[in-house]
Amino acid sequence: MLFVGCAEAELKEFGPHYRTQYSVVFFSQVQDELEQPKEKIKQLLKQRGPPEAGEVLYEEQVLHFEATRKWEERYVVVRGNYCLECHNSFETFVKGVPPRHKLLPTGGTVLTTEEKYMAMVDKCFPVSETNNENEKFAPPIIGMPGQFPVYLRLPYRRDYYFCFRQDARQAEFLSILSDCIRHQNQDFLKKKTVEVQAFLKAVHLYRQEKGSYDSWKMLIGSDVRVLANLVMEELLPSLEKDMLPHLKARKTERKRVWFATVEAAYILVQECLFEGMSALKEECRKAAHQQEVLIRSDMDQILNSRTYLEGKLRASVLESAEKFCSESVQPYLASVLEELMGPISSGFQEARLLSDSQMDQLCQDFQEGGVTNELKQVRPNLLSCYQRISSLHDQLHDLQERFGFSNISSLVHSTQIDLQQQYDYDSSTVRKRIFREALVGITLPHIKKTLAPTYKTELQGLKQFIYADYSNFVHVHNIYEGILLQSLDKEVIKGIVSARYLSYSFVSYSIVIHILGITTMLLSLLTHTNIISALAFKHVSVCSTVVEEAARLKKHNLFTDTRDLLSQSSCSSIISTPATQPGC
Repeated sequence: MLFVGCAEAELKEFGPHYRTQYSVVFFSQVQDELEQPKEKIKQLLKQRGPPEAGEVLYEEQVLHFEATRKWEERYVVVRGNYCLECHNSFETFVKGVPPRHKLLPTGGTVLTTEEKYMAMVDKCFPVSETNNENEKFAPPIIGMPGQFPVYLRLPYRRDYYFCFRQDARQAEFLSILSDCIRHQNQDFLKKKTVEVQAFLKAVHLYRQEKGSYDSWKMLIGSDVRVLANLVMEELLPSLEKDMLPHLKARKTERKRVWFATVEAAYILVQECLFEGMSALKEECRKAAHQQEVLIRSDMDQILNSRTYLEGKLRASVLESAEKFCSESVQPYLASVLEELMGPISSGFQEARLLSDSQMDQLCQDFQEGGVTNELKQVRPNLLSCYQRISSLHDQLHDLQERFGFSNISSLVHSTQIDLQQQYDYDSSTVRKRIFREALVGITLPHIKKTLAPTYKTELQGLKQFIYADYSNFVHVHNIYEGILLQSLDKEVIKGIVSARYLSYSFVSYSIVIHILGITTMLLSLLTHTNIISALAFKHVSVCSTVVEEAARLKKHNLFTDTRDLLSQSSCSSIISTPATQPGC
């Protein structure tokens, strides 16, 4: 019962943070409802919506390594909820027979070679005095029935193995499996409900209370899974200490026993937390229902109380926060932005080319009578686009040393989901939002960690300025972090606007240089002198630094799509190569 006790203790510590944030977020929701709704930015094209939960995205006969340690052909189906279903056969699937099992690949890592998979497993097995470093694990499976294996490594759970005889089928499965991992990691946490937003804020504050300000890699999946990950992080060290010294078998057997024990613990912890979180959420819903009358009747007074406290906080922390942002963060934003731009923009650009190609093919099929009843929506294979974005792992490796940021996978997965929804869409606005959120996500934890020792005691003292009746809706740490975010956001926006200006300047200066080049050539021909040419190219050299910097940004297609550039200038026709004029 050690595992259950740890889970109950974790939930007991976490509960007060969740209750507080639930009331704060619920108040904000009611406030938004009462205020005049903000006008949304209109777009020419609508964003692609998520698939229906029951929509079939993938179905194929797949070789799967069963618990019986035998390879069996299973009919694998992936629906719009991004869960893998393993059916006995196509016939049982069509008849509506429930699948043999369902797999949620949350936090999974996909590998395609035994060497890399075994290296990862070895790395996950804890080191102890009983481990012989020279002793190797035996391969988990022997006798692959095909040349193209897929290894799925899962945190705290047993791994899964698949195999294919054709490269193309493996690639298709890798694409959908990667989609499943991304969406299982991110979809729940992207919800805008009171429960999810309160949970996210509570987790951040709970971890900060324990001294952890970093962007946590295991903040993935549902609320129960996230809390289970918290429990396992604290539980594993004691489990290693108590269990490993007593395992005297060969390394392969020790590994098997260890991972089986970890999985059993993880299942027990999740079962306990599911029951506890359900009760906690129901308690908060009832409390919010009772508080709603007070919120609606005293909205102005609550807002005045919050404004008063915010004024106190601003007077105390704003100057030092802005100073730290401008001196210790802002100088590095341009270089981080450049590292972000390359992989993300190239991924979006390739996706756009893919979209254009598919549209051309669809039009051609329609003209040839290939599509007669309706235009069918085709699911694109964006694997190569995803791989371009995945190169952020290499581009951003220095962020750990500078800002303590190591959770690049979360940034990659979130961006890939945006790409999946926007690949056929004018994506410049989406990319700007991605860059802004990424810069904030990378640097804000560093700011909070650095300033925490200075203001921790002071923040506790400011609670006395909150009127007791409104203490459920006005929270000091929320306001404090809001001020830090505003200070940082101001620097981030400046950096992005500067990059945008240089991007547009590149177009303008390109036009100017083109005009000067033509003018100089014509005048030189007319006057047979180099005086005017020298003056013209002197003007060009003054602009060269700006052009060089803008070209560096423009190559990533950061803010505009190529097809939009011409419409931004009334002199756009000058950009095209001039036709030979009669008489010249």
